[in-house]
Amino acid sequence: MSALTRLTVTETKLFLREPIVVFFAVTFAPLLLTILGLVPSMREPVAELGGLRMIDVYLPIIVAMGIALFALSGLSQLFASYREKGVLRRLRTTPVQPVVMIGAQLLMATVFSVLTMLVMLAIGRLAFDVSLPGQVAAYLLTYLLVALALFAIGLLVAAVAPTARSAGAIGSLVFFPLMFFAGLWLPRATMNDILRTISDVTPLGAGVQALQDATAGHWPQPLHLIVLLGWTVVAGGLAARWFRWE
Repeated sequence: MSALTRLTVTETKLFLREPIVVFFAVTFAPLLLTILGLVPSMREPVAELGGLRMIDVYLPIIVAMGIALFALSGLSQLFASYREKGVLRRLRTTPVQPVVMIGAQLLMATVFSVLTMLVMLAIGRLAFDVSLPGQVAAYLLTYLLVALALFAIGLLVAAVAPTARSAGAIGSLVFFPLMFFAGLWLPRATMNDILRTISDVTPLGAGVQALQDATAGHWPQPLHLIVLLGWTVVAGGLAARWFRWE
């Protein structure tokens, strides 16, 4: 086994020992989707949404939320905690380079987030008759870009937060505006032009619209893919610039 594989397995075991983090990073989004789907009004067609049901609109939003929760609740706090406890400093004295730790965490986060996404798609289809993505390749590409953008933001939060507690606080401050522009409280289709324009340049606003387009069987708009790539490059670059190992 390579160092990356061994470290990924070890980090996964440590992650699963934190029930609160596991709940919010992995379980909360599927649970929220199930609760929303059980509300009768969520399963009724809405004229303002082109005849779609609210549950149809909300599935991509909750999928994006699952990534955001893992990035801003799990990933950022974990790295800040490791720095605070001196784990990263001690790791630098071993043959395993700290960058391998980052790779292991990102690999673990990707696997868990993909599994969570598949669970939510299964719940939506089997329990609430939500259509599966009509353009699978576009959906997977968009999901990957959303994950990269959010993980980069999570690492940026970890880079600037001095402690795990402050990482959680900063992550929450970032999470709620992102979810607003993703359409959690006000679906993008009902936003006015100003809000929708702002939403288009946020990682979750662009990501949700791209996921919705792929679900409808269309390729996402180039603008939304460019926005996701831009957030990945900018947030990832700043995280690399400001990240401290001790």
